[in-house]
Parts: sequence; C-alpha cells; structure tokens
Amino acid sequence: MPIKRANKTPKVAIIGSGFAGLSAAAYLSKNGYKVDVYEKNEQVGGRARQLTSNNGYLFDMGPSWYWMPEVFEKFFNDFGYKASDFYKLELIDPGFTVVYGKDDVLDIPADFEALCNLFESVEAGAAEKLKVFMGEAEYKYRVGMDKLVYKPGLSLTEFIDIDLIKGVFKLQVFASFSKHVRKFFKNPKLITLMEFPVLFLGATPEDTPALYSLMNYAGLKLGTWYPQGGFGEVIKGMKTVAEKNGVTFFTNEAVTGLQTTNNSIATLTTSQRSEDYDGVIAAADYHHVENTLLNSSFRNYDEKYWDSRVMAPSSLIFYLGINKRVGKLKHHTLFFDEDLKQHAVEIYKDAKWPSKPLFYVCCPSKTDEHVAPAGHENLFILMPIAPDLKDTEELREKYFELIMDRLEEYVGEPIRPFIDYKKSYCVNDFKSDYNSFKGNAYGLANTLMQTANLKPSIKNNKIDTLFYAGQLTVPGPGVPPSIISGNVAAKQLTEYFAKNL
Repeated sequence: MPIKRANKTPKVAIIGSGFAGLSAAAYLSKNGYKVDVYEKNEQVGGRARQLTSNNGYLFDMGPSWYWMPEVFEKFFNDFGYKASDFYKLELIDPGFTVVYGKDDVLDIPADFEALCNLFESVEAGAAEKLKVFMGEAEYKYRVGMDKLVYKPGLSLTEFIDIDLIKGVFKLQVFASFSKHVRKFFKNPKLITLMEFPVLFLGATPEDTPALYSLMNYAGLKLGTWYPQGGFGEVIKGMKTVAEKNGVTFFTNEAVTGLQTTNNSIATLTTSQRSEDYDGVIAAADYHHVENTLLNSSFRNYDEKYWDSRVMAPSSLIFYLGINKRVGKLKHHTLFFDEDLKQHAVEIYKDAKWPSKPLFYVCCPSKTDEHVAPAGHENLFILMPIAPDLKDTEELREKYFELIMDRLEEYVGEPIRPFIDYKKSYCVNDFKSDYNSFKGNAYGLANTLMQTANLKPSIKNNKIDTLFYAGQLTVPGPGVPPSIISGNVAAKQLTEYFAKNL
C-alpha cells in the first residue's frame, strides 16, 4: 500500500516535462494532488523545446506540424481556458507543398473542394474517390477519438462497445494502409501524398494498418495549423495551466532512481535530492525509466523485448538561419523527389543511412515574423533515418551537402553562402538529451502488433503506483497522442488513489 499521509492528499512526481508530462501534471493537480515535475534539461517541453540563437533566430527543436487542433482545445477547455488564451493559431494555406521534381510541385490547399479539384487534375476520377476515402477516414477518426485513444489499453474488455463491435470492419485494423490507398488512387504522386504521414510517424505503408488513414483526414481535412511563436507557446500555455493548479517544476534535475516499499513507490532520487512520493508518472523514455531507474525485478520488459520492438524513425535535423529571404519556399515543403519506398526500406527493413533520402523543410518565418530577424529566414530541415545508426559529424555534413544541393536546385538560388546560424541534431543528441531508446525521434512504429493493447503497458505491473506516459505507450507517437497519454495515465493513478488512499 502507498504511504498514508495525515491530510490524505497524495503527492505525485512526474518524470519528464514533454507534452505527456505536462498533461499528466495538469490533470493530477486539478484533482488537488501535490505534483512535482522533474526535467533533466534546462527548459520544459521535452522534444518541443526551443532554441534561441544569439543573432535573433528562434527554432522549434522538434514538432512543427500542428494537426488535430481539437485535442489541444480539449486540454485547455478541461481547465476552463481556450487555446487562444495562450497563443494565436493560424491555418496555413497551402497546408504544405510536395516537391516531386524541380518543376513538378503540388501545393496542397487548405480548402477541401480545392483539394478535390487538385486531385482531379492529377488523375481523372480522383476527386470523387477522395471524397469516399475521406468519408471512411473521418469515420475512423471519430471512432478513434471518441472510443479508442482515451482507453488505457489494460484489458480487452475496454473494447466491449457496441459501436466498436459494429464498426470493427470499417476501422480496417487488419488491412494494409498501402493496399487501402491503392484501391482509390493509381497516380504515384497521389499515392505518395497519402502515404507520407505514416513514413514520418511510424512504419512502412505496407506494415501500417489502414486504420491510420485517419491521419489523412486529420491533415488534409482538418487542416495544418501554426501557433504564432512556435510550439514553445503551446508548452508555455500548458505549463501555465499546471502552475496555476500548484504544480512545481524542477529543471536541470535528472531523476536517478526510484525506490519502492510494499510494491508502491516510496522515494524518488534526483541529481539534487531525495523525496517521498505516493505515486509517479514516468513521462520520460519508457526504456530508460525501466532499465536505469528501476531494480530489474520491477521492470515490465527485458532487453529482448525492447530489441524486438519496431521503432519509428530517428532524424537528422538542421537548424539554419539565412540572412536573406528565400522566395520559393512555403511554410512546409516535403521533398519527395526520390523513391519513398526505398527510403522506407532503409529505415525499417535494411537499416542504414539512406542512399537517396526524402526530407522535409519547415520555413516558419513565412508565417511568423518573430522567429527570424527582419529580412531573414528560419529553416528547419529534417531527414528521417533508422534509429541507432552510427552518428558522426562527417556523416551529418555529407547529408547536409546532399540536401542543400537539392534544396538550392529547387529554389533556384544559393542558400549556403547566406547561412549565419547552423546547428545539427541527430541520433547521439536524442540519446543524450532525452535518454531516447536507440535515439528514436517518434517512439514506436504504428504496426499492427504495436497497436492499442499491444503497446508497452501504461501501468507498471509490479509497482501499483507507477504509470507511464508518452510516445512509447498508448495511444502512440505524435503531439496530440502524447497529450492524451498524459491524461489517461493521470486518470489511472487517480482511480488507484480513490480506491487505496
């Protein structure tokens, strides 16, 4: 049993202050618990930290796609706020640009009718097929949001729901995403456009359940948004909500151990202190928490289990400041001018540095004047790679030159001579900054065998008062799922306290 406190108010520690940790802290503190958040880095935010250069650039270090705005809105609404109380949200139009070649480009409009017209211009009959595809995807999205993502994944009985049972075949959990897309579209450009979210967020399209066409609905129908000031403003808003409920944050303070008494958390040790707690939510890297902070007898999973997991990609990232404007770039640009399938194979099947990589360029200074000095551009360049690759400065530079060759060819002007800030980030940094398992950037791949209850458990099976949150447990990778994960973990711990304290 947990420690009994005279005032019956549980004291909870959160390990990690990314979206999942902030969400869990806010919900637990709303219930009146004393909540402390421990963050090993200088800033809160986890992968959504921001980088400020000494010459006026402000970079989001991680997430840059604001999809599923209702999840953010629900979080703030649950505490009596609106997202607009903390940041201004803008719909980006075009939502993003896909580059298939120097003069072969699709701008993806925010308006759905315009999108249908675009599909029709590429492939006859594709407009009507897109409407059918999106109708199915919307059903999956609504069922997923209403029936699935807020479940803890601890028992199959959670899925005894008449609507789920009736709609199980429409959810297409056992069908291939790749085959599903090809039932609707034949043109390679449209297929690539529909398949890109799963490459960046999980697995090969062949190994991803068709359920995840809900991502196409989220991105193409609900729109791509941008919070002015960057994702750091979302983090600030969530932190403010938590602090108003009494949460205390400890930064630059890594957790070094967890001690138990009678199968419950007793003491948390950090680089600076030891404190007694009634419960812990570990929103840091799941593998790191189990294998570094816990005695082996209290771990849910051994190394063999973790080595058998299919991980989502790591990334090679460049943060660039450019002391001029780059005319042709939009806010989000996807460079799919090489073969998607080959790059996916070199991430998931034959792990190695890619031979002909795809990459993504974010230029938020097109939308936000505050992220770069006047007349300058802020560039975030990301190339997805297999996790746990050898990471050296020589390899980073090799791919930097390869990427810049293609980027400069596309925009039709030099960029490298105008760089006045540059920082790279890759596998070694993910490991050192976030204790990331194999240096992954996005968590577990969304394969069938790693969906819902088949993900690492949100609950420690041997410690009653230890729960997990974040991208390595339910509901999965991405910013909205991480926010939901913190909510679900907080609810599980709250229910335990209600029964036992």
